[in-house]
Order: sequence, then C-alpha cells, then structure tokens
Amino acid sequence: MRLLFVCTGNECRSPMAEGLVRTWAREALGEEPEAAGVQVGSAGLAATPGRPVDPDSAAAVSRYGVHVDGFRSRLFVPRMAEEADLVLTMTRDQRRRVLNAVPRGLRRTFVLREAADLVHRADLSDLTGATLDDRAARLALRLDAARATGRPTADDDVVDPIGRPAPVHAEVAEAIATALRPLADVLLRAQRTDRSG
Repeated sequence: MRLLFVCTGNECRSPMAEGLVRTWAREALGEEPEAAGVQVGSAGLAATPGRPVDPDSAAAVSRYGVHVDGFRSRLFVPRMAEEADLVLTMTRDQRRRVLNAVPRGLRRTFVLREAADLVHRADLSDLTGATLDDRAARLALRLDAARATGRPTADDDVVDPIGRPAPVHAEVAEAIATALRPLADVLLRAQRTDRSG
C-alpha cells in the first residue's frame, strides 16, 4: 500500500496527514508501517527540501499522539504520484497541479476532504477481503466510481496555516484528522481481522 499526501510546502498539512496515518497504522498493525508493507509519504509542490515541520503544526498534531521529529520536507516530483496507489491533496488547485504533472493519475488522485465524503458513498463491499497490498488501489477505484455524484468544491480545501497563529494550526490538524480517519479505517480496519485469523 503506497499513500502520498501533497500540499504546498510540505511543512504543515501533508506532514500532519502523513504522521497521522503512520501513527494509526502502527496502532492497527502492531508494528512499524513499513514492516507491514504500508508506505506513507508526503511532498510539497513548492517545497524547499530538508525543512522540518512547522513548530505550530508539530505541536497541533502531537495532540493526536503524532511525533514528527526527524521529518524533512520533500519537493514533489511526478514519479511520486506515478508510484502511489492513492494520492490525497489538501486543495483543488494542488490536485489540478498533480494531475497536470501525472494525467494518468486521475482515478487515484483526490482532494482529502473530497475523498472523505466519497468514502461514505462508495461501494466498499469488495474491500473486506482485499489484502493490505492492494487495498489503497482498490479504494481509489471505488472513490473514483463514486465521484460521478459530485465534484470537489471550495469547502474541500484545507487552508494553509503557514505563518498563522497556533490556533489555526490546531484547527487544520483537526480538519485533517477528521477527514482522514474514515479513510484510514477503511484502509486498515479489515487488516486487523486478517492478521488475527
């Protein structure tokens, strides 16, 4: 399973999302995500490589048990999206820019809040028995099929908290966690059952 989160600078929103999924995967799988074949990454479309997570974003996401020590920003390159099973951006414009770079990624690239909405409308019945390896790719196809019922709107955008007060970072962390939780549950829930059997 290969997940990619994309924002602008890879210092606030996408590292928070990456950290949340890594933490939830560790809890669900009982081991480091990479050991279970779960690859979670993030990048920024205008990132300066090597920068740490913004301190206010790090503090905001730490309330969810996420620690981002050692994180360093990465500049988005098309290969990242080409190799991902599911790409989640923070805004509609970022989704458009990713798709301009990787047009063949249309069926697996979504705005995070759009995907969170679609997961409640998608037919997920055949995901229960899917292996962890192909779960994200299959989920992307189900979300894409459900996309016929609507398009992303301005409400789907998660605001950029960079340079803003700490409470804004806290609001953004909450928005990301709220949108991401149902997707993570679908990606990781059945694996708990598979591994215990």
